[in-house]
Amino acid sequence: MENKKILIITYYWPPAGGPGVQRWLKFVKYLPDFGIQPIVYIPENPTYPIVDENLVKEVSDKAIILRNKIFEPYQLASFLSKNKTKKISSGIIPNQKKQSFLDKTFLWIRGNLFIPDARVFWVKPSVSYLEKYIVQNNIDTIITSGPPHSLHLIGLELKQKLDLKWFADFRDPWTTIGYHKSLRLSSFAAKKHKVLEHQVLNSADMIIVTSKTTKTEFEAITARPITVITNGYDAEQVEKQTLDSKFSLAHIGSFLSERNPLILWESLVELVHEIPDFKSHLEIKLIGAVSQEVLETITHFGLNFYLNNLGYVSHKEAIAHQRKSQVLLLIEIDSEDTKSIIPGKLFEYMVSNRPIVAIGPEGSDFAGIITDTNTGVFLKYSEKMKLKSVILDFYNQFLEGKLQSNGVGLQKYSRKSLTKELAHLIQSPF
Repeated sequence: MENKKILIITYYWPPAGGPGVQRWLKFVKYLPDFGIQPIVYIPENPTYPIVDENLVKEVSDKAIILRNKIFEPYQLASFLSKNKTKKISSGIIPNQKKQSFLDKTFLWIRGNLFIPDARVFWVKPSVSYLEKYIVQNNIDTIITSGPPHSLHLIGLELKQKLDLKWFADFRDPWTTIGYHKSLRLSSFAAKKHKVLEHQVLNSADMIIVTSKTTKTEFEAITARPITVITNGYDAEQVEKQTLDSKFSLAHIGSFLSERNPLILWESLVELVHEIPDFKSHLEIKLIGAVSQEVLETITHFGLNFYLNNLGYVSHKEAIAHQRKSQVLLLIEIDSEDTKSIIPGKLFEYMVSNRPIVAIGPEGSDFAGIITDTNTGVFLKYSEKMKLKSVILDFYNQFLEGKLQSNGVGLQKYSRKSLTKELAHLIQSPF
């Protein structure tokens, strides 16, 4: 029997790096195992803030890839300031108190002229291209993945034109996402976002989200069915790693200004002064894009001597660092808006056999996952003394050569298990 064909519309695809690419790269890898033929529609000439050429090798040879040209204002803006454009495009927004006139101008333009985002110019040509392709190839199911949420507008228009089943996949929320308030939105722009969000959520046949909190938020806007399918981990082919000789605390991924955990830096400074030999063992390892504010704070606290800032590395190297670092740091912004965020790296952290120290807002969705899987400790931003105690406990285990995590119930978060859930959803009537 011929596999069921589905059209997946996504912006992030290899050679794009970063977390945004992993979800659909892995779904596409495993969908053929469940009787589904993935056809992936992507931009031909995208402006990716992070590139990882190694990921190209991971694209399934069973996937059909469609490409179409995209115009992005970031391509023009980069002539003015390539560095600022790249940072804003990747979600690193300077602290409001430290924003230059150029920062404010870029943010105002991004927030008010390009709604819902700077990829909105891809909507019309994509609808025109895909409408013909869908008819010619007898496709009855499409999936749009955002952010960028303009891709959901492609789904919205195709749904209006054709008899389709449309799944809208939200890797992150829309109007409640952490950086939304930083975009200097006018009242008109903010209202326009809300209107578009409402249209998408009430037109899609099925909405897929990555967290329970996002599901609850969306249930207040739509009566359409909503399913939670989290991100997950894949079986990575990485050589066995020798653990770092230092007591390394590693943060892997973008370290935004708003995630700057003062309680962590304060705890480390106090432990350096209070515990003999702690300073001779300590290493703060940062892997990925790090905001200037975070680096300045580390300097302010006198922790520069212990800093190992490695910058962006390939996904394969990041996995290797996860497995050889002594402790893994997971930091989320202390805000009501970020309770729904479950960082994609959490699931890779969970199978690394290294303990996680997670700091986030009370009620965070990822807190329950860490607790249920016994893979680390979650702390609120108000729990500095507890954080200090946890670090000291892990340090003592490190000195004894006994530091590790013992995860339980991890299998349900494997990419293949999650793809099975997705395939069942696609194939079932609703």
